Amino acid sequence: MALEPDQDNGKPAPQVTDGTDDGAGGAVTTHRSPRWKRVVLKLSGEALASTASDETIDASTVRRVAREIADSVEELDVQVAIVVGGGNIWRGTIGAGEGMDRATSDTMGMLATVINSLALQDAIERAGRPTRVLSAIQMAQVAEPYIRRRAIRHLEKGRVVIFAAGMGAPYFTTDTPAALRAAEIEAAAILKGTHSGVDGVYSADPRIDPSATRYEQISFMEVVARDLRVMDLTAITFCKDNHIPILVFDLMQEGSIRAAIAGERIGTLIT
Repeated sequence: MALEPDQDNGKPAPQVTDGTDDGAGGAVTTHRSPRWKRVVLKLSGEALASTASDETIDASTVRRVAREIADSVEELDVQVAIVVGGGNIWRGTIGAGEGMDRATSDTMGMLATVINSLALQDAIERAGRPTRVLSAIQMAQVAEPYIRRRAIRHLEKGRVVIFAAGMGAPYFTTDTPAALRAAEIEAAAILKGTHSGVDGVYSADPRIDPSATRYEQISFMEVVARDLRVMDLTAITFCKDNHIPILVFDLMQEGSIRAAIAGERIGTLIT
């Protein structure tokens, strides 16, 4: 199901052509060959918020993310599914910490992911790429129900698919449904975009410990043994058991989404 990590020497990915003539006797290059044919892009809800104001969804950030996704699908001929969190609007653990029923609070968080998914859908379609939101919670007026075979068919047709409402069940972060959906749609990798300025997996928090070192590649077992909080433990062990590599990168850096989708050597690869 998952592809083994690239063993190349960092050279640019090979070019593929459509066989048409460029007028000088050569073939016209249409796409770069991506490292992975189908990926799940995991975004945090906080990444969509404005750092300069109290806006929960920053229009310029959403437009940039959407543009990079749409351009990558077009130029690289890659299939992209997205799982976005809802922490910019509501976090289930916050409500539970204030005494709210945990299941109710988590359901509110799932609905927050639907809001973010619709915002991304609108922006990606404005960037020129057809997009479908598939929700784990039934809401026929605003999103399609999640059906595995339907999701795969949308991807095969070149549409970006956004998985909303997590798994439709409380007590899980959106990391776990990202891993689950990746396995269900047979994605080759999960691309985990961070929003805190950290560009990969480090031996310690680089914002606190200046001596922390970044790993270019690390195993799932090392992540668990060293308690490196990249994703929640359930998602990490699920990806390990199902052989789904995770690429951790800095989402906020211009061009990083396209670089991650293309499989360039950025961030940290967990295998």
